[in-house]
Amino acid sequence: MSDPDGPERPEDLHEWTARGYEVGEARRWIGAGFALADADRWRTAGVYRPGPALSWRTAGLTPYTVRPLLRAGMAPREAVRWHELGYSHAEAAERHLAGERPHPRSAVRRMLHRLLRGSPAPSPEDGGAEAMGALLAAGIGPAAARPFADTGWAGPEAVPWARAGIDPARALILRELGFTAAEARSLGADAVELLRAWWDAGVPRGEVAAWAVAGFAPAEAARLRARGVDPERARVLRALGGDTGRG
Repeated sequence: MSDPDGPERPEDLHEWTARGYEVGEARRWIGAGFALADADRWRTAGVYRPGPALSWRTAGLTPYTVRPLLRAGMAPREAVRWHELGYSHAEAAERHLAGERPHPRSAVRRMLHRLLRGSPAPSPEDGGAEAMGALLAAGIGPAAARPFADTGWAGPEAVPWARAGIDPARALILRELGFTAAEARSLGADAVELLRAWWDAGVPRGEVAAWAVAGFAPAEAARLRARGVDPERARVLRALGGDTGRG
């Protein structure tokens, strides 16, 4: 379990104590499978216990690459999450220091655009700085603004969604369904689940928000549509106590 450039097995206890380790401390490092040189490198890097060292190593870090993440105050699980989303360790540390939480890059926007509109979205990379500028000018903090820029939002259209505190990927789905940011704040359902429920009911994407805001469930909206009732008429009928086909 040692590092590639370290010894293959832990040395005898007396070698550890001769290097200045307490007996209990040495036993913990030995029990975790670290060789003396490995433990020295982790301690020099700022990781003083074998448990965290194992976690960092599992996350793909070494004593030579862990320092920026330690200085940023990151935990191993956070490093793993950032890495899974395509960020380098250095970039993850920078963004963590800026107060950002792990979030997907613009590939999510392109995937959703293809799913919802049947065509790839234009690449947002060139507009990232412009979007950041617009969001910052609107008073959105960097930690909240950057995820919207990364997922390809134009700055002005992202402002109400960022102010509402809605995750940018979730906001993309809800916007495609016709919801405004103000309407989306009251939705408790997961955006993907919401999309699935309305699509499974056969309600066109462009009508989802109107039916949902009017207070109708997917199946109920589908029955009314089959009778030729549109969302506005259904809302009026319900307000007047008329027959909307419920029950």
